[in-house]
Amino acid sequence: MNRGIAEAHRNGIVTSASLLANAPAFASGAEVALSTPGLGVGVHLNLSDGPPVAARELVTSLVNDTGEFDGGPESLLLRIARGALALHEVEQEWEAQIEKIREAGIQPTHLDGHKHVHMLPGLFEIAVRLAKRYTIGAIRVAHEASTLRSALSTGEELHTAAVLKQGVQARGLKLLARDAREQAERAGISTADYFCGIAHTGEMTKHGLAQLLRSLPEGTTELMCHPGYADQALQNSPTRLQASRQIELEILTDVEIRNLVASQGIRLIDYGFVASEI
Repeated sequence: MNRGIAEAHRNGIVTSASLLANAPAFASGAEVALSTPGLGVGVHLNLSDGPPVAARELVTSLVNDTGEFDGGPESLLLRIARGALALHEVEQEWEAQIEKIREAGIQPTHLDGHKHVHMLPGLFEIAVRLAKRYTIGAIRVAHEASTLRSALSTGEELHTAAVLKQGVQARGLKLLARDAREQAERAGISTADYFCGIAHTGEMTKHGLAQLLRSLPEGTTELMCHPGYADQALQNSPTRLQASRQIELEILTDVEIRNLVASQGIRLIDYGFVASEI
């Protein structure tokens, strides 16, 4: 994934990425970030996969019996509703994740969330507070614009059911944090004007991306994508996105797509630029 992101930036249209502080390939990801100064790098706040960065005894409500994060957004939402997730432990863990990335020599351009966990009730406020504390100027608001979701759709998706399910999840995120953009703005933290890519996670097509580029609204739009190389290391990892990563890498570095960006007068920016706009 790290190699794919670097390639999609150097020879494609990817301008921002986010780093998972507790991932096995963190060191190589940090190396890519430091050797690719034009790539904006944020913190991919995580509560779902892998071990915590903070000492496990300090974040007991976040981990299972084996001492690792366990559960996607739905499980976390239920635990928040039951009061079983200690919010002060979330803040402590996310602080540790941000600190680890800063200690690697990287000043994050933005915050976002693994599986959009930062959008859950009570957690977005923590993310905004940490952005202020660490002078991180932008945060992702994962409110997928329905018009952009439609533009990405071509009817060629490999797994239509997956697109429909992910579309429902995108609508759910909007309901969970309807005032997220306003919260960020009140705190002086920037956001992109528009966001898309949830429904088509793992289902990007060249035709769909071309349609999106031709129909972008005025302002800043973030397209979430997942480029990578489908090598043995990826196949051995737990990610559900496998072959689709290499397909996306090919699309994002495609000469016709790059030429379309230029012909449409689209300016490719990273989250550092978004942060400077407020």
